[in-house]
Amino acid sequence: IGKEKFHKSQHWGYRNNVAMLVGEDKPGIGGEPLPGQKLKPKYSVFPEGIGSDAPAWVAFDKQVLSFDAYFEEEAPDKNQELYRIRHCKIYYLEDDTIQVIIPQVKNSGISQGTIVRRHRIPLPPPHEDQFYAIDHFNINIEVILYARRYKIIDCDQFTKNFLRKMGVRLNPPAGRPDDPYTKERQKILDSMKPLRPYERIDTLKQFLEHNGHILRFFCVWDDPESMFHDPRELVLRYYLSDDTIDIKEIIPVNSGRDVVPLFLRRDKLPKYAPTGLYQPGTITSRTVLNVFGKLVGNRSRYILDNRKTGAVHQEFYRDSDLKIGAVINVWGRKILLCDCDEFTKEYYRTKYGIEDFTPVSYKAPPPPKPEKTFPPYTGFGSEEDSLCSCMGLLPKPPQKDFKKFMEKDRSGMESNILRFLAKLVTDSPIDKDRKFIISYFLSDDTISVFEHIQRNTGILGGKFLERGRIKKPGQELFKSEPSEYFKAQNLFVGARVCFHGHNFLLVDADEYTFNYMEKHANEFSVADVGVILKKLKDIAEPRSREVRQVFAATDPEHTKVIEYDPFRNLIVSITDGAFSEHEIMTLGRYYSVQDEYEMDLHFLLSVAQEQLKKNSFENFEQLSAVLTYNDREKCGVLPHEMCRTICKSFKLPVADDDLQALLTMFEDDHKQVEYKKFVDGLNWRENQIPAFQTIKVPLKNEDDWSGQPPSLPVKGIKYLPLLDDLFGKEE
Repeated sequence: IGKEKFHKSQHWGYRNNVAMLVGEDKPGIGGEPLPGQKLKPKYSVFPEGIGSDAPAWVAFDKQVLSFDAYFEEEAPDKNQELYRIRHCKIYYLEDDTIQVIIPQVKNSGISQGTIVRRHRIPLPPPHEDQFYAIDHFNINIEVILYARRYKIIDCDQFTKNFLRKMGVRLNPPAGRPDDPYTKERQKILDSMKPLRPYERIDTLKQFLEHNGHILRFFCVWDDPESMFHDPRELVLRYYLSDDTIDIKEIIPVNSGRDVVPLFLRRDKLPKYAPTGLYQPGTITSRTVLNVFGKLVGNRSRYILDNRKTGAVHQEFYRDSDLKIGAVINVWGRKILLCDCDEFTKEYYRTKYGIEDFTPVSYKAPPPPKPEKTFPPYTGFGSEEDSLCSCMGLLPKPPQKDFKKFMEKDRSGMESNILRFLAKLVTDSPIDKDRKFIISYFLSDDTISVFEHIQRNTGILGGKFLERGRIKKPGQELFKSEPSEYFKAQNLFVGARVCFHGHNFLLVDADEYTFNYMEKHANEFSVADVGVILKKLKDIAEPRSREVRQVFAATDPEHTKVIEYDPFRNLIVSITDGAFSEHEIMTLGRYYSVQDEYEMDLHFLLSVAQEQLKKNSFENFEQLSAVLTYNDREKCGVLPHEMCRTICKSFKLPVADDDLQALLTMFEDDHKQVEYKKFVDGLNWRENQIPAFQTIKVPLKNEDDWSGQPPSLPVKGIKYLPLLDDLFGKEE
């Protein structure tokens, strides 16, 4: 009583052609809130008239509030630690979105980077219908983001100034706790450092940094004792991991020299070899001193001598001694370094700044091998045939891929022909409605185009393009290189192809084409469900929750099945047009609901009678007499297998599958066949059923495919398995 406003808010609407609830925050009748509804305030912090009129994303553009925080993470699978202290950054951006990032720590072994992507985060229950705002943040407080408790300990200077201008009283900063396991590890590392300054020979670092790095030089040795004084070609390899050298000799063919594995085995190469032999123990890696000497009898105590008093020093070749043009001493043999490979040049260029790598010539260069070039295509005959005339004096016909022809030629029901329905891409109103059937023959990669005959169009249908290989457009005609032709991978639903200046759009394909491409998914990426799912996951994974909600909104009755058209529209909107029509069809076929047709008894009887009539089978009385004779108890029923055996003995011209189905149709509750009704149903003389009168599912013949597109590729699609394969099962 006394109420004057009775207007109602619009709560329902359409989004992407799907009816759904769009006005959750709108009030009820007369502007009053609905029972249990909490209306959000119109202004979050400041009342109307105070502050800038610009929206928040404009007024606070490129302004980020940064908070330092940490959280405790349990480590139940480790004995060394019960929990970890993870330090992170919480960013609050201009549109009330929040992002949480863990700074990168080298060799931490745990996941780092963005742990909460940028979006609006709801408050913890029971206020989950509201989102975090600027007034929920302060220093030395705890915030809960998705059931994880973050302790804010500090913020940067810009954030402090911004919060003070907003009227927020800042708390004093809190201390940053240390991770107990990291602290314990640091203690262990500190305890491993020696207290006494012993000499440390570290060869592991050099090995780890340069393992597999080899400097290669091409050398020559002019052997003075050789009979013909011919130069000996050598390859010197310097191993950076341990400063060793080995040399291998390049022995020419038919040179008469013995083949040996190595000219010099791998070892450190002394500069002034050969030298005299040293006694064992003279050359050591460390030098020790006897502190007591002979003062205390036989007792002795040794310490390391850092000055290496009395040590024998040997000089070995290092990488700094090797360069192009240098002569090195290899145990008395003078070897000249003439050239090096690209890795060696880059190493000396980076480490020593050497830029001059001019090789030393020691033999006459071999005559250049003439390059075999082919003349351009003349235009006569095929390109392959013209190319064969350039291969030799006696031209031979081009060889065809006979193995491919035998594998992909028509065999039984396998046609190995991919057929697509296409239309012209044109602005002409006459040509827009023309329909074409493009057939791709896998045996020889040829293509033929047939135009569908339509009445009263004024266009003569039939053969549009003779069977043959078709070149891809945009190639030069008279050139030496072979042309590129259309392959089977270039044809799929949604593809645009150009055949001799005619642009076609492939809009559909027959069932055999879809099955063949899905069976050979490794050759056709558009029919590979694994590739399509990976591609879709990369696009949709950042917004998995939103995708789940969109699919759930498309199925308001919770049937777990949606039709193909809404499914296609959802995939197109999610991928933003990145998927072709064939990929969407493959996805729909993979997750489609399999149709289970209920077999019609009259349909089976009509098919069986038609077969019996064609084969002039009329021995129904004898068949009935034999069945009655085998019925010893005269109950009118016989076992299923016995009836089948008797029918086979009469050579009943009915397929075995149809016979099994018919016997199953005439079974009673005890799985016994009523043979009298069975024989009466087959008797086409007395109980004739009009042929194919009650067919519910028409038979499909692939050879008679007219190219007409079906109404939908599939009827229903189970979207829950698709979402589970993309984002995992939702708990």
